[in-house]
Amino acid sequence: MVDESGSAIETTDMTNETPICMGSSEYEMIELFRKINVSRPIALTLACLAKGREISSQSIEMVSGLRQPEVSVAMRYLRENNWIDIREEKKSKGKGRPIKLYRLTVPMDRIVSKIEEEIIAESKLVLRNIERLKHIA
Repeated sequence: MVDESGSAIETTDMTNETPICMGSSEYEMIELFRKINVSRPIALTLACLAKGREISSQSIEMVSGLRQPEVSVAMRYLRENNWIDIREEKKSKGKGRPIKLYRLTVPMDRIVSKIEEEIIAESKLVLRNIERLKHIA
């Protein structure tokens, strides 16, 4: 979990009781994603998943400070890009919906390369529009 000063607060993943927290590399990753206009929920979710471990959506909420709808939006984007695997696990106690567990299925460098390709394509389009404006003016 993240406190207001940005310091890491540990939480525990329900599946294996191992503490989950973000360190300086995850905070730097979030900052860099934000600088290239990756949305805050996606940046935080990717940072939570970056270590390659399986993590529940509830743990992502606690570690990142995101609300459930924000995690859902981020997961939809990651699913659409085929970057995550989703597994459901029945709760060990009580009733209710199964717990969804998420894990990256592609290496982070491939994700970054895909984002890079999208940014380059978008930039080329902007430059073509600028050139067209110059020609018209």
